[in-house]
Amino acid sequence: MSEFQDQFSNHAACYAQARPGYLPELFAYLAELVPQHRLAWDAGTGNGQAAIGLAAHFERVIATDASAAQIAHAVRHERIEYRVATAEEADLESASVDLVTVAQAMHWFGLDAFYANVRRVLAPGGCIAVWCYTLPQVNEAVDVVMMHLYRDITGPFWPADRKHVEERYETIPFPFAEIRPVPPFACRFDWTLGEYLNYLTSWSGSQGYKRKHGADPVELVRGEFESAWGGAERRVVSWPIYLRAGRIAGGGRPS
Repeated sequence: MSEFQDQFSNHAACYAQARPGYLPELFAYLAELVPQHRLAWDAGTGNGQAAIGLAAHFERVIATDASAAQIAHAVRHERIEYRVATAEEADLESASVDLVTVAQAMHWFGLDAFYANVRRVLAPGGCIAVWCYTLPQVNEAVDVVMMHLYRDITGPFWPADRKHVEERYETIPFPFAEIRPVPPFACRFDWTLGEYLNYLTSWSGSQGYKRKHGADPVELVRGEFESAWGGAERRVVSWPIYLRAGRIAGGGRPS
């Protein structure tokens, strides 16, 4: 199992406030993939953005994260049980989970050990669904400044595993009977410039820069962002979601 790479504990509060949530139609689709809705497991839950969406469709949600700081900032819900645990070693009952989800976290996991745990815990007809989102899209002017921040300023400070997100999880090993095609989904929110910049500050690359230089890299280009943003109080910020879903090979969904 790979060693836990804690990229977020030191800025868990910032992460919880800045990260985009997911729209309800994503979770409605995921719920349709499984015949039972007793238990969902959200691995690498962070502060629970996906767990909250699952709670609308499942009787119980167990949401795990290796970071106690992330769990401390998670959104509470009566159907969600938060646990501090790695995805590879999370101790759930065998054959008990109807849906396993991983939202924007697969690239941090030791995949062989995690997949072994998934096979152990999935109930008959159960499904695993993993997804990532890439860079935010606003408009051409804002996106040019964002790409400068991403590539030229914070680029050296992104963990190597970030490449899996840039490749839209298409190259990540996924040893399950894949469900295809899947519908297109996206995160989409009306944000102020301040909310958008807070999100950029929450990047692990931005935090790596800050640890090295003692300053927020977003501040280096704040003026450029202000000019590109223009006079609008709010703009639509969107992130395409890249989803992969599958079942244990030979374990098709019961009728």
